Amino acid sequence: MKNNVTIIISCAGMGTRLGIGSTKALADVCGQPLILRQLELLKDYDDVRIVVGYQADRVMQTVKEYRKDILFAFNYDYATTGTAASFCKGLTGAREYVVAFDGDLLVHPEDLSLILEHEGECVGGCEPTTDNPVLMRLNDQNQVVAFSTEQGDLEWTGLAKLKTDRLREGTGHIYMMVEPLMPVDVIQIRTKEIDTPHDYEEAVRWVKGGYKDF
Repeated sequence: MKNNVTIIISCAGMGTRLGIGSTKALADVCGQPLILRQLELLKDYDDVRIVVGYQADRVMQTVKEYRKDILFAFNYDYATTGTAASFCKGLTGAREYVVAFDGDLLVHPEDLSLILEHEGECVGGCEPTTDNPVLMRLNDQNQVVAFSTEQGDLEWTGLAKLKTDRLREGTGHIYMMVEPLMPVDVIQIRTKEIDTPHDYEEAVRWVKGGYKDF
């Protein structure tokens, strides 16, 4: 465990595209809420913060029954702000490095460890798979040098480890907070983002299959 890392899970949004009537953090993935699957992978980290908004009480109750030491922050403007606004709510008093982790993301356990244990700053990228992805253009040192909705080498996943004292507050998307810091190392990861019913089915299948692609 590295004691210079703060992890912020942003799960304040409504998740309306998924259509399950609850926040995506509580989506059942093989018998366990998504947020708890994420926390399972973070059991060795002692500064984990969760930013809540929509159905905050339900999320907090679920988390507290599993782990007592989680800190909560609130994004009351979750309906009108992006992931950066939620992420920034959890930054107060953060350690040297802070990890941005979207609440709708499943990451292969081995690959999450690569991000968390990387020396220095890094962001996670994957092969483009989602609708309307944000893409990353890389240089010869495998660092991100530009974000684009039109062309790039890998898809931005929302997972990033950044120096806390280099961050400037934002309200849009987290990748916009990364742009002033570039170039930043990129680690290619295996991941599933749960945004639509199809995404959810693929994620469940992935977990059931031991995180193997079919």
